[in-house]
Amino acid sequence: MASTSRVDALPKVTCPNHADALLVEDYRAGDMICSESGLVVGDRVVDVGSEWRTFSNDKAAKDPSRVGDAQNPLLSGGDLTTMIGKGTGAASFDEFGNSKYQNRRAMSSSDRAMMNAFKEITTMADRINLPRNIVDRTNNLFKQVYEQKSLKGRSNDAIASACLYIACRQEGVPRTFKEICAVSRISKKEIGRCFKLILKALETNVDLITTGDFMSRFCSNLGLTKQVQMAATHIARKAVELDLVPGRSPISVAAAAIYMASQASAEKRTQKEIGDIAGVADVTIRQSYRLIYPRAPDLFPADFKFDTPVDKLPQL
Repeated sequence: MASTSRVDALPKVTCPNHADALLVEDYRAGDMICSESGLVVGDRVVDVGSEWRTFSNDKAAKDPSRVGDAQNPLLSGGDLTTMIGKGTGAASFDEFGNSKYQNRRAMSSSDRAMMNAFKEITTMADRINLPRNIVDRTNNLFKQVYEQKSLKGRSNDAIASACLYIACRQEGVPRTFKEICAVSRISKKEIGRCFKLILKALETNVDLITTGDFMSRFCSNLGLTKQVQMAATHIARKAVELDLVPGRSPISVAAAAIYMASQASAEKRTQKEIGDIAGVADVTIRQSYRLIYPRAPDLFPADFKFDTPVDKLPQL
C-alpha cells in the first residue's frame, strides 16, 4: 500500500518503507516500483505519451497521439474537450458531401482570447527572463480581470502587460514600467492606467517598491563588484532614512546611489551607462545626486575602501 504525503498541497506517492527512495515507472505494466526494495507502490499508471512512433521528417498531417494537450484549469472547460478530425474516406460524408461527424463544441471566443493573452504573457516573460511562477500568477490575474469584465474597452495586451507588472511586484521581483513597456506593444501610460484599474477591480494591493528591489540587478548589469553594490545599497538606504530625497522615485535614488558609489571606487560608471540600465534620464540622476551630495560623508559605509576621496567626488 502506498503512503501519501502532501507537498505544496499536491499528493505524492512514496514507498512506505523508503520514503525518500526514487520511484521507477514501468510504462509497459503501468506500475511504479520502489528503487530500493522493488515494492510496487502504484499500479494502473496512465502513459500520456504517443501510442505510435513519430519521426521528425514525417510529413503526414495526422497526429497519431490521442492523449491531447495537458489540462489547462484556466480555460472554461479545463481544455478537456474532444476535437474530431476531418474525415478522408467516403464513409465520412453524406450524399450531399457534408461531414457526418462534427465537433459538438469548438473553442469559445472567450477561451480563444485568453489563450492569445497567455501566449503574449509567456512571450513577454521570456524576453526579460522571468520564472514560471510569475507567468502562472500573471495568467491567474488576467483570468480574474477578464471574467469580471471590469476593464471593457481596454485591449487585452494592455491588461496582460499590467498583470505582468503586478505579478512581478507581488512575487518580490519588481520590474519597472519601462522594462515591461520594452517587451510589449503598449505605451507606458496605458500600462499605468490598466495597473490602477486592475488594483481597484480586484481589490488587491502591492508592496511599495524600494531602492533595494532594483540595486542588485542594476549593479549586476553594470558589471560592478559586490563591494560597490553594498556601498550603493547603504547610500540609498541612508538617503531615504535622512529624508534627503523627498518625492523622488526609488529607481532614480538607486541610480544616483550607484553613480556616487562607482565614482568613489575604481569601477567608475558614467551617468549615461547607469541611465541606460536603470531606464532613467541623465538629468534625473543628476537631480537626485545633487540632493544627496552634501551629506556624502555620512552616507558611505564605514568599511568602504575609497579610490576617490569624498571631497573629490563630482559636484555636478
